[in-house]
Amino acid sequence: MKWPEQLWFVRHGQSAYNVHREYKQADPEYREFQTEFTTDWQSARTRELADRMWRKYALSFGDWNTPLTEDGELQAQTVGFYLLKEVKLPDTLFVSPHDRTQQTLRALIEGWPQLRDTKVVEEPRLHEQDHGIATIYNDWRIFHALEPTQKMLYDQAGAYWYRYPQGENVPDVIERMRSFIGTLVRDYGGKKVGVITHHLTLLSFMAAVGRWTQQEFLEKDEHDKPINCGLTIYAGNRNVGSDGKLELVVYNKKLY
Repeated sequence: MKWPEQLWFVRHGQSAYNVHREYKQADPEYREFQTEFTTDWQSARTRELADRMWRKYALSFGDWNTPLTEDGELQAQTVGFYLLKEVKLPDTLFVSPHDRTQQTLRALIEGWPQLRDTKVVEEPRLHEQDHGIATIYNDWRIFHALEPTQKMLYDQAGAYWYRYPQGENVPDVIERMRSFIGTLVRDYGGKKVGVITHHLTLLSFMAAVGRWTQQEFLEKDEHDKPINCGLTIYAGNRNVGSDGKLELVVYNKKLY
């Protein structure tokens, strides 16, 4: 069989950015900005508020070094404790190079000490979608208000095809996942594999395996996003086709 016997994914735990976003959205001034943006995203007032919100909520870290919160570490420890009941000990663990996924791995090991004996591979292809220049603004509305040509381009291209300046669009991430799938098929047939990654990267893997349409991807991303530390499991079925088939067994299970 060309597929892994078992392939499981865990999204990283709650990050500082997740909390930062919730805090910002509770700010009355930010809610005023949202209202103004919806009413007229090109108005002088919208731009004034966008510039103020950008400066007020500027991040002290980038996407690659966003840390976990204490709650995020606890989530991962708890998931590690329960993982041994849900999945088999992997032969290899792949982990995104971002800090929040690396911290998630360390916390999973605290909950599941046997993982210390598993080979760990830091895999650059598993990083989150690169938002390029938009990362500086840390908010898509602020980015669009302050970079109006990008807003117009986004509206023309749509969420799926729009490519962030110096960054990626969704098909770019799906192509990375197709490459990663090639590695799994070439080197890990019949093996047990674990992966610690990100929200959009996981959806892109699922899209590549399931051959999702653009609309199927957007609907999943809109209505059924992977949760922090959610567990997704695939199993290789030897009895389907000439080389087996990778089948989804569990999606986005909460263990904490």
